[in-house]
Amino acid sequence: MRILLVGAGGVGDAFARIAARRAFYEAIVVTDYDAARAERTVAWIRERHGDEVAARFTAARIDASDPADVTRVAQEHGATHVMNAVEPKFVPTIFRGALDAGVDYLDMAMSLSEPHPTDPYGTTGIKLGDDQFAQAPDWQASGRLALVGMGVEPGLSDVFARYASDHLFDTIDELGTRDGANLVVRDEAGNEIFAPSFSIWTTIEECLNPPVVFEKDKGWFTTPPFSEPETFTFPEGIGEVECVNVEHEEVLLMPRWLDAQRVTFKYGLGDEFIGVLKTLHLLGLDSTSPIRVRSASGPVEVAPRDVVAAALPDPATIGPRMTGKTCAGVWVTGLGAEGTEFAGRPREAYLYHVSDNEWTMAEYGAQCVVWQTALNPVIALELLATGVWSGLGVLGPEAFDAAPFLELMARPVADGGYGQAWGLEERTPAS
Repeated sequence: MRILLVGAGGVGDAFARIAARRAFYEAIVVTDYDAARAERTVAWIRERHGDEVAARFTAARIDASDPADVTRVAQEHGATHVMNAVEPKFVPTIFRGALDAGVDYLDMAMSLSEPHPTDPYGTTGIKLGDDQFAQAPDWQASGRLALVGMGVEPGLSDVFARYASDHLFDTIDELGTRDGANLVVRDEAGNEIFAPSFSIWTTIEECLNPPVVFEKDKGWFTTPPFSEPETFTFPEGIGEVECVNVEHEEVLLMPRWLDAQRVTFKYGLGDEFIGVLKTLHLLGLDSTSPIRVRSASGPVEVAPRDVVAAALPDPATIGPRMTGKTCAGVWVTGLGAEGTEFAGRPREAYLYHVSDNEWTMAEYGAQCVVWQTALNPVIALELLATGVWSGLGVLGPEAFDAAPFLELMARPVADGGYGQAWGLEERTPAS
C-alpha cells in the first residue's frame, strides 16, 4: 500500500504522525499546496522516529483544486490509495483525480450540499455526498473503492452505529450522533479566547447550512440551523452540554445501510459559538463568493469566509494552549438484541470515544480534535491493507463490519493495536 496524503494541515499532519508508528504500508507521500507544510510534517517524523521510519515518507507539492494534478502526483509516486485530508470544497477534484489515476480513495468529509432554492428549511436540495454517490457506477466499473466519511464524525460514529445495529439492538428507534467537549483555549496571558479547534471554514459550512434529519416514514428533510436544542450529558467529566441540530454526513450515510426510524446529528456548540456564527452570517462573512477589496498591491478578490479563516488561529497550532477533552459518539435507542440482557426490552446506550488534549499533545504533538479525526482513517487503511475490509464502489463506513475496527482500535499497543479504548454507557430508556 502506497498512500498519497493530500493536505498537511492539522488533520493531515496528525494522520502522518499516527501512521508513522504503524507498519502496514510501504510509503506515504505527504502533499500540500504549500510544500513547506508537507516538508515540516516529514521533518517532525524524522526527528521523532529517526531516518528509518522517515524513509517511508516523502514530501511533495500538489494542487488539490486540479484533478489532473492529483492524478499526476498519484501516478508519479505509484500511489494505491488517495487520502483526502483537506477542506470538503476540494472533494470533487480530488475524488475525480483519484478515479482517473485508477487508485482507491478515502476522505473524512463529503461533497458539499446546496440548500433547496425555495424551501431551504423543510426540503433538501443537493445533499452532502450526492455528487460522490452519483459516481458510484464509475467506481464499481473501474474496480476501485471510494470509502467516504471515514474521519471521526463521520467515520467512527458510523462504525459505532453499525456495531450497535449488529450486536446491541434488534430494532432501532434513533441513531443520534452527539458531539461535545469541554475544551478551552487561552492566550499567552491566560485569558480564554475564541479559537475553534477545527477548520472554521468547515464549521461555518456545516453549522449555518440547513440541518438534515432522517425519518423512515418521511425520508430526509431539513430544519432551521441550531434547531431542537437538548442537554446531553457526556462521559469522563465533560458533563452536560447543550446540543443542536447541525448538517452532517452521518444523517446521509447511516440510512443507506442501517435500519432506523430516525437519524440525527447534534453538536455541542455553546451559546458563544452560536452567537459568533450568527454574527458572521448576518455580516455576510460566511460567504464563499469572492468580493473585491483593497490591498497594498491594489484591488484583489477574496472570499469573506477565507478572510475569517485567515484571521483566526490555525487549529493545528492551538494545542499547547488548549485544555480539556472532546467526545464523539452515537446515542442509540430501541429494543435490545436477542442474546443480550436487554433482549426484547427498551434499551438506550451511548457508544463513544474520548480524546484528551493533554495526552495527544504529549504523545503526538497534535491537539485532540484533529488527532481524533485522523486516527480513524489510519485504522481503516490498515484493515484494507490486511484484507479484513474490502469493497468496490462508493461506500460509507457502515458498509463494513465494525467489530474488527473497534477491536484493533482498543487492542493494546504492545499487542499490535492502537490502544484507544472506546466506551459503552447504558442509559435509562425514556418511559
